[in-house]
Amino acid sequence: MTFSYSTNTIAGRNSRVLQAVSALSPEQFTRLFGSSCSVRDTLVHIIGGEWGWLTYWKAPSHSAAVLTDLWDRHDTLFRPDAFPNIAAVRLKWAEVEKEQTEFVNSVTGEALRKMLPFRATQISLTHLMQHLVNHSTYHRGQVAVMMRQLGAEPLPTDFHVFLLERVHAATTTR
Repeated sequence: MTFSYSTNTIAGRNSRVLQAVSALSPEQFTRLFGSSCSVRDTLVHIIGGEWGWLTYWKAPSHSAAVLTDLWDRHDTLFRPDAFPNIAAVRLKWAEVEKEQTEFVNSVTGEALRKMLPFRATQISLTHLMQHLVNHSTYHRGQVAVMMRQLGAEPLPTDFHVFLLERVHAATTTR
């Protein structure tokens, strides 16, 4: 149960970002900022990272050939221009989140302790999953800053906001 809660938490924050970004015009959605990045590009980067890590974790082998193939597929699937609008982003994100939920709900304590190759070392699945959460959180913050620069209002994605909303929803449905 703890794992599906964590997945729902992440999905809830992603959903809030997508809700806020839906208010942007197509030009605002793809406008490049000084970092040569747009709201769209950043969202695609988040989704691509979530897909990449999930695919890596599920891979039966972590050989160099498997990793090369994974990143080749990543680079093909997650080109920003392949996501012309928020609807395309939302569709792909829903697909990735469904796979994440299935994976997380099947993870065992033993699997969480499994060490996976990462660069020149090995890191536990637990720590790689934490890295993914931190990575996505960092980039959702970048999207919030870009939205403010565009004169749009981002929605809060803080963990405590999600918890308060869940408590409120639980008490109003009783």
